[in-house]
Amino acid sequence: MSNRTRLVAVTLVCLLCIPFSLAAITAEDIIRTMDGMQTFETSYSNGSIKTTDRFGVKESTFKAWSQGSSDSLIEFTSTAERGQKILRTKGSLYLFYPDAEELIRLQGAALRQSMLGSDISYEDMTEEKNTLDDYTVKLDGSELVNGRDCHVLTLTAKTRQVAYPIQKIWVDKETYLVWKASYSTAQGRLLKEMQVLATIVVEGRTLPKESRIEDKMKRDSATIMALDTLEVNIPLDRKIFTLENLTW
Repeated sequence: MSNRTRLVAVTLVCLLCIPFSLAAITAEDIIRTMDGMQTFETSYSNGSIKTTDRFGVKESTFKAWSQGSSDSLIEFTSTAERGQKILRTKGSLYLFYPDAEELIRLQGAALRQSMLGSDISYEDMTEEKNTLDDYTVKLDGSELVNGRDCHVLTLTAKTRQVAYPIQKIWVDKETYLVWKASYSTAQGRLLKEMQVLATIVVEGRTLPKESRIEDKMKRDSATIMALDTLEVNIPLDRKIFTLENLTW
C-alpha cells in the first residue's frame, strides 16, 4: 500500500470514528458518572451556612458524615443550634432537637421546608446520589459555564416523592461537576437556583467548596454554603447512621 493510499485509509477510519464517539455518551451515562464522582465510601466535613435576607445575615456551622450514596448525618455546632442533628438513612430523614429531646421523622412536603431559615431545604442538604432512580434524563446540548464546557441536561421526576419535578443541570464534560442548576415545578415555575463559586480537588475529583443557593419563593434571600475541610474514604463507626446514635 502506497503512503498516499495508507493516509486516505487512516483518514476515512478517523472520520467514521468521530460520529460514533460523539454519539457514544448518553444522558444516562453522564448522570451515572456524575453521581459516582460525588459518592465516596465514607466522608467527613465541616463548614458553614451563611444566609442573607431582608432580616440581616445569619451564619450556622456544622459537621457532617456520609456513607455511600444514601446515609448521612449532619450535626450543627453553632451556639444557637448546637446539638441539632439531621439523619438520612434507609430512605428516611429524621431531625433531633436536644433541648426538647425530640425526634421527628420528616415526610412529604416537610422535606422541602427551609433548614434554619436558609435557602437550603432538608432534602437539599441530605439528598441521595441515585438520580436515575427518581428522574428520567434528556441531553439538551452544550454550554459554557465559568469558561467550562458543560453538558446541559433536563431531569423529569418519575414520581411525586421528590422535592423538584423538573431540574436543569450544567455538568462539566471533564470533571462531571454540576456547576449550575435550576429547579422548577412541573408547570415550569422556577423554585430554586444553585451555582458553584469555588471548587476543591479530593482524590482526583473536583467537588464544590463554596456554592450559592437562591430560593425563588423567598424575597431578597441567598445562602452561601462553604466547606472548611473534607476528608474521604476514612474509617467511620457504622453506628453513626443509626437512630440510637441520633439521640445519644
